[in-house]
Amino acid sequence: MEFEFLGASLINLTINLVYTIVALFVGIKALIVVDERLLKGINIQEEIKNGNIAVSLFASSILVFVALIVIFGFKA
Repeated sequence: MEFEFLGASLINLTINLVYTIVALFVGIKALIVVDERLLKGINIQEEIKNGNIAVSLFASSILVFVALIVIFGFKA
């Protein structure tokens, strides 16, 4: 009985892991497309070095979005 539960748990973990990885790649690709279309002439790294706080907030929101994708992938 315990082996069946362990097997089901491993299958569930594998499904969640695959979902998380796929969602992460799709989310990152979507963010790259949005970044390329909205911020054509802006170099984020240079703007952060120059002290532009708005660009820093935008970059951190991207990281929070990626973290949310990972969290919801393992939550199911």
